[in-house]
Amino acid sequence: MADDNKITLYDLQLSTGATISPFVWATKYAIAHKGLELDIVPGGFTGIMDRTGGKTERLPAIVDDGEWVLDSWLIAEHLDRKYPDRPVLIGDPGVKPLTQLVETWLWQQAISPWMTCFLKSYRDLSLPQDHAYVTESRERMFGRRIDEIIVGREDRLPAVPPKLELLRQVLREHKWLGGDAPNYADYRALSVFLFCASVADTPVLTDDDPLRDWIERGFDLHGGLGRHPGMHPIFGLKLREGDPEPFNKAAAAGGLVSRNTGPQSTAAETARLKGQPAG
Repeated sequence: MADDNKITLYDLQLSTGATISPFVWATKYAIAHKGLELDIVPGGFTGIMDRTGGKTERLPAIVDDGEWVLDSWLIAEHLDRKYPDRPVLIGDPGVKPLTQLVETWLWQQAISPWMTCFLKSYRDLSLPQDHAYVTESRERMFGRRIDEIIVGREDRLPAVPPKLELLRQVLREHKWLGGDAPNYADYRALSVFLFCASVADTPVLTDDDPLRDWIERGFDLHGGLGRHPGMHPIFGLKLREGDPEPFNKAAAAGGLVSRNTGPQSTAAETARLKGQPAG
């Protein structure tokens, strides 16, 4: 059992104090989900080996009752194994690969393009001693200077919301990805939006995006864990003439998650397919 009901977490922070790493965000939520308290060791990108006594050069890392656990997935599995009587994070073995599928899709559709939009903010918000590392490592990663990478972001930002329709479809039918209550799938997916809120110097989703309900409820979980004062608004994206529609406003009429309970339940979709007026 964790001493004093606390687990030591090595954080990866910006100068605002907000967590930057999606993997650390998921771990923070996982620990809170278990009803355990966080004992935060602050710090940024540089000096991780010194802070952890040479245990790791990547974060998150936790110390639970003297035991070091590295990697966000290994930490979640450790918490389920050590605290089986507390709320489950992963549960059924099928949750992990399905969650990894959703997370990989979200990284492709959201984090990758958002990173190219906010890389300068990402660097400028990092701790002063981290600026050189972030600049050199990210420019090497992208093969261009940061000032060049962010060029054209006003065209890339409106292209992201339409790509998130899969997540909207599922969350129209379910309160959480975990069903009636959040589980580790929700935390891994929410971490994408928490990452964005830590660095976004302009909103990325429209005010009326259907994802807003789930995201806002997710940020409010565990005493407002996602409401750090260093976070930025992600809702309020203003579209220009010619920008794509941000989400499918007719999605409720049917789709992969709709259910057939008889002709009445499928009438609207049938009418739409036949080109007839609904009702």
